Amino acid sequence: MEKQASPVERLIQELSKLPGIGPKSAQRIAYHLLRAPAEQVNGLALAITNLREKTHLCPECFNITDGDLCNICSSEKRDKGLICVVEQPQDITVISRLGSYNGLFHVLHGAISPTEGIGTSNLKIDELIKRLERSPVREVIIATNPTMEGEQTALYLKKIISPLGIKVTRLARGLPFGTELEYADNATLTHAIEGRAEF
Repeated sequence: MEKQASPVERLIQELSKLPGIGPKSAQRIAYHLLRAPAEQVNGLALAITNLREKTHLCPECFNITDGDLCNICSSEKRDKGLICVVEQPQDITVISRLGSYNGLFHVLHGAISPTEGIGTSNLKIDELIKRLERSPVREVIIATNPTMEGEQTALYLKKIISPLGIKVTRLARGLPFGTELEYADNATLTHAIEGRAEF
């Protein structure tokens, strides 16, 4: 009969599954939690539980929210004629912290990648088109990552949005090819948004 993993080993195994956390980092975190005050550990456990139980996708833009609509879609101060299309919810955080963009967002939840079996039907593209057809949008900024998959997705979006008579722009090439938005510095990303070109 195989021996079950101890609670510490089990936690290390689970932490190791997180992006950017290797076995050594997982071990450090596990032993830190063993020494931490109970309220800190319980607070972390509750935050993780709440993340899963109390959040969902915004029905308008597909950002993560705990309300009916996300705080961006429900804001009266946002420019409703401008939509920035991003691959993942964390890209919204990156662009929003710049303070230079005041429009809305739309999250695709990925990029077209035939090698990984991700096609257009796996992304929130149909929802974007329906949104554009019912809203007075004058410009769509495509802010997919400057990778092969991001470029392929951007070209596809341009092809299906252009016939709607909406201006389509792409982030300026200040972003090096192969870099994800999440890791771009503020100055480069600000330049990319301000220098966006018709696509």
